[in-house]
Amino acid sequence: MASESMVPEQAKQHLIKGKRRQQQQQTQPSSSDGDEDAFVFEANEAWKDFHSSLLHFFEAGELCDVTLKVGSKLISCHKLVLACVIPYFRAMFLSEMAEAKQKLIEIRDFDGDAIEDLVKFAYSSRLTLTVDNVQPLLYAACILQVELVAKACCEYMKLHFHPSNCLAVRAFAESHNRIDLMDMADQFACEHFTEVMECEDFVSVSPQHLHKLLSSSDLNIENEKQVYNAAIKWLLANPQHHTMWLDEILAQVRLPLLPICFLMGVVAKEEIVKQNLKCRDLLDEARNYHLHLSSRAVPDFEYSIRTTPRKQTAGVLFCVGGRGGSGDPFRSIECYSISKNSWFFGPEMNSRRRHVGVISVGGKVYAVGGHDGNEHLGSMEVFDPLTNKWMMKASMNTKRRGIALASLGGPIYAIGGLDDNTCFSDVERYDIDSDRWSTVASMNTPRGGVGSVALVSHVYAVGGNDGVASLSSVEKYDPHLDKWIEVKEMGQRRAGNGVSELHGCLYVVGGNSWAQCHTAGQGRVWPCAPVSAARSGMWAKDPATLWIACELCWLLQIPKECYEGGTTELLNTVFCMVVSNAQGEQ
Repeated sequence: MASESMVPEQAKQHLIKGKRRQQQQQTQPSSSDGDEDAFVFEANEAWKDFHSSLLHFFEAGELCDVTLKVGSKLISCHKLVLACVIPYFRAMFLSEMAEAKQKLIEIRDFDGDAIEDLVKFAYSSRLTLTVDNVQPLLYAACILQVELVAKACCEYMKLHFHPSNCLAVRAFAESHNRIDLMDMADQFACEHFTEVMECEDFVSVSPQHLHKLLSSSDLNIENEKQVYNAAIKWLLANPQHHTMWLDEILAQVRLPLLPICFLMGVVAKEEIVKQNLKCRDLLDEARNYHLHLSSRAVPDFEYSIRTTPRKQTAGVLFCVGGRGGSGDPFRSIECYSISKNSWFFGPEMNSRRRHVGVISVGGKVYAVGGHDGNEHLGSMEVFDPLTNKWMMKASMNTKRRGIALASLGGPIYAIGGLDDNTCFSDVERYDIDSDRWSTVASMNTPRGGVGSVALVSHVYAVGGNDGVASLSSVEKYDPHLDKWIEVKEMGQRRAGNGVSELHGCLYVVGGNSWAQCHTAGQGRVWPCAPVSAARSGMWAKDPATLWIACELCWLLQIPKECYEGGTTELLNTVFCMVVSNAQGEQ
């Protein structure tokens, strides 16, 4: 036996591994027939030699047992390699097909270079994708069932999407049933819709595909006019589809969200709309929506997806101030993008604020009152997204926290609230143009932690705490009479609840029934969402929410959906209730 010094280095490493394995197995029963010196020898490095040898044999044309003929191109290779990597050939060679025994196999309707690239991939596991070869490669990979290559081609094409090619790529993907690539192309087309609709091949898209695009809530648009213009552009260029698709395509445009002047001045005068009965019905629906909003002249108007803004036009959800686990108030804000389903930080306020009143009016966000950790605040600041800055405005007359804000006809109303000694019934009105606060009629009941919203020419104050107990009572303010009027109370006492208006109803979420207004204590947290229809004055219950707001609850209304946050514990979760089917989503 040769000495270890005479053993080649590579073999020496295997010998050492073998000795180690033998030592490890000394305490284990031997699986051999009494041979205590047996050990398992593994040479993983041999796989590299195996692969490189296969590639060498392929490139040199040695030991090949089959030749693929693709057009004028001949590709000599090995059946075993093809069968291991390409399912199409595996099925062929293991079947009773005539090709299984042939030395020359002709493959038709494929690009020769694409097949050669796939065969090389079978040997080397490497593939170079380019703009020129990715489409024939994807076609070949789909037919030959090489899913790894097909996915790589889809990802490559995604990286090279452009408004001018995404529709063509989507059509190609559909012809090969590549759902993943179709979804990628649709997502890109939605994100760049205004550019896509200006491209030449937009009018060549299939009616089915256009229907899907226009129905998406993810369209990145500035306003619904752009969707209408895209639909009319396609319809005018494709009169052959009017019989089957005219009203279906126009129904995907959310006509009620168009300005009334545009509806009457443009849509109503469009000939293809005037001549179609179903299109005229859609126009009537849009008119009724505007009448319903302006005067409630159509009290039984039925809301639908066409009255729901698309995500990009629905705005951004603001989470302003609050406090963390240490109790220290925040001056930071976080913003939620509905279209991207993600949170991001916005510019900080000038003051720290917890239990702050927040409202959005005229495209700006107002933060009023609250507590900065040392004292109660009467100050107000406003965030302008155009400048991305907070600016201080006139202060209220009364410093307080836990106030509710509502806007009716322009002015902002600061309602109720509390300090360390008192729950207030005070109400102040802020005029945005003059930057001045004035006092209006006080509520009938002091309310700290009250919820408020404007609905049908009134401002509602819902629940709260009067300093003794949480309240179930509700009152509304008539600005013409400068008077608060009691309305039907809720079924439960609630303070710190969130309130929103949607489809003519008040939604009240969460809150607590604590016995004291200022001190912590045990109390019940309410999970249900009572609903009141302003016209009937009756309260009903919607399904319970999953997590409930107790001390810090807010409710922001975005058409069709209500967003609710806050809890007895400090959480960062947010839930959305889709009112059409009354289900909560986190």
